[in-house]
Amino acid sequence: MSELRNHTPDGPPAPIRAGREPRFPGGPVADPAGSHHERRIRSFQPRRSRVTAGQGDALQRLWPVWGLDIDGLRVLDIEEMFGGLPVVLEIGFGMGEATAQMAAADPGTGILAVDVHTPGQGNLLGLAERNGLSNIRVANGDAIILLREMLPPRSLDGLRVFFPDPWPKKRHHKRRLIQPEFLTLAAARLKPGAILHCATDWEPYAEQMLEVLSAHPDFENTQEHGGYAPRPAFRPLTRFEGQGLDKGHKVHDLLFRRPLGPA
Repeated sequence: MSELRNHTPDGPPAPIRAGREPRFPGGPVADPAGSHHERRIRSFQPRRSRVTAGQGDALQRLWPVWGLDIDGLRVLDIEEMFGGLPVVLEIGFGMGEATAQMAAADPGTGILAVDVHTPGQGNLLGLAERNGLSNIRVANGDAIILLREMLPPRSLDGLRVFFPDPWPKKRHHKRRLIQPEFLTLAAARLKPGAILHCATDWEPYAEQMLEVLSAHPDFENTQEHGGYAPRPAFRPLTRFEGQGLDKGHKVHDLLFRRPLGPA
């Protein structure tokens, strides 16, 4: 959930009626999984930002083509969805600028980009159209349900989690996405040799990420001597990251691999 920095009370979110009409006809629906799956403490919270006219237009026109709601009711055929391209899942893309840059730089890789921020969804769809990026699909909803219910085993060639909400207060640490249980689920959907790439500018969260990833049996550090990795050239410097660097924040990248052998 890149650039999603919202905090909620400790209790689970209030139920939202399944199948509620979308704000944009033919576009993403609110809480698409509805009551089909258990309510749980979530690592994200939708932001209620204003949608511009351009973003709304993109949502209405392009969602039926390049968008999907995470309802948890079907298994996706991502090979057909991306025309046989290798597919990387990106969890949290903010306004989508970095996602669009990565898609343009690597048209031979499909990006399944997940977020719950409606303006960002519209913005990314618009960027994809204007730049002819047919290798992007935009998913709306809970990435955990997507991984658990809708993606086949060993279907992903990579997973990116850039600047997830750090939930800095100790009582909120349970909301952090990078936890052992999440890594076990993610590992089951990643092909052998696939890379899990995380990035954060929050030092305590970086330390937790490194600790849990290093201890997890389904992942190995790509750095020979352990620790953090240099920022890969393919990861763009985002506006959000630039703001953090201006404030003196240090950004940490972590690149861990699914082992090639049985795990």
